[in-house]
Amino acid sequence: MAQAILVVNAGSSSIKFSLFAERGSDLELDCRGQIEGISTSPHFIARDRAGAIIGERSWGEGVNLGHDGALEHLRSFLRGELKDLQLAGVGHRVVHGGLEYAEPVRVDSEVLGALKKFIPLAPLHQPHNLTPIRLLLERMPQVPQVACFDTAFHRSNPEIAQWFALPAEMHEAGVRRYGFHGLSYEYIASVLPGFDAGAAAGRTVVLHLGNGASMCALDRGRSVASTMGFTAVDGLPMGTRCGAIDPGVILYLMSERKMTASAIEKLVYKQSGLLGVSGISSDMRTLLASDDPRAALAVDLYVYRIGRELGSLAAALGGLDAIVFTAGIGENSAAIRERVCLAAAWLGVELDAAANDSRGPRISTARGRVSAWVIPTNEELMIARHTRRLLGNAVTNQEVRLNAKG
Repeated sequence: MAQAILVVNAGSSSIKFSLFAERGSDLELDCRGQIEGISTSPHFIARDRAGAIIGERSWGEGVNLGHDGALEHLRSFLRGELKDLQLAGVGHRVVHGGLEYAEPVRVDSEVLGALKKFIPLAPLHQPHNLTPIRLLLERMPQVPQVACFDTAFHRSNPEIAQWFALPAEMHEAGVRRYGFHGLSYEYIASVLPGFDAGAAAGRTVVLHLGNGASMCALDRGRSVASTMGFTAVDGLPMGTRCGAIDPGVILYLMSERKMTASAIEKLVYKQSGLLGVSGISSDMRTLLASDDPRAALAVDLYVYRIGRELGSLAAALGGLDAIVFTAGIGENSAAIRERVCLAAAWLGVELDAAANDSRGPRISTARGRVSAWVIPTNEELMIARHTRRLLGNAVTNQEVRLNAKG
């Protein structure tokens, strides 16, 4: 019987999942889906590897299913899906691993307790990432679980790149640049040799442009610098996050506008970015289709900040051989890719407009000194691979069933 790895990515209002089956030496997607609106109007949908719907349910408006009920429904659905597969383990995306976790780790109650310490560093992500782990430890203790961290890939950053210019005691206590979206960057680094061997062996900047956005400098496939820092609100403007901001602005908001810490948190995480500047939407597609000047301003600022950060990361690398676009906007918005590439002409990027319109994968001309690529990311597959590798011989040949404890 073939083994399978379940990948879970839990947020505040949704649980996304992917089920990968072992096929030969690699893992192949069997099905994927999500339960969204879990506390307001829960909706579940699952699709097979071809995209056909294989399961769907809505609970109606005003229903609070919660993570507990959502996970219970997912377990029920997977019982049918796993009839010809043996569940080897569950891999979870966990945003923050702090200094302690530089690679994936098998989770028990002790590790779960340690990961809770990082909630203040990722308050909008970490608590929800950990909830399914806790529930599965309670109800399915026989199923091995693995936590894979968005910060881990950036532990290769040189020490100097992790420093803020604060007293050394604060740095030693963990107030430093961590970087995020590491699972996405790790996946791109793993497949880049198949697209451009020179870029993989050289200096590449990867642009993970989605609702959350960041950029990462890769030197021979290793992260050496990132636009995100202590938290996932730093760096580029995002859908609703402000990105880099003068800390004096925060002090001003506290002293002059009397804003509380929770109000400022809501401002910088949920009311800023593309949404805040435009006053219209956090969705890049909506902004690009709008003729409202505020939408144009939000897009202009987004592209401008990408250009500034690209120059900074190229400086950190000491030169540039390639750039890679990935994630929702990076993979799907030819307009944003075009503007970024044109602004990066000074670095040696020469856009091939036709290739860009058809999503490449190479979207630069052969003449350009710096190649440009569109490469879809696959964080879920990265998590599944990590989970299978880490569990290894720890997984027995006994069938693991999705039954409640007891």
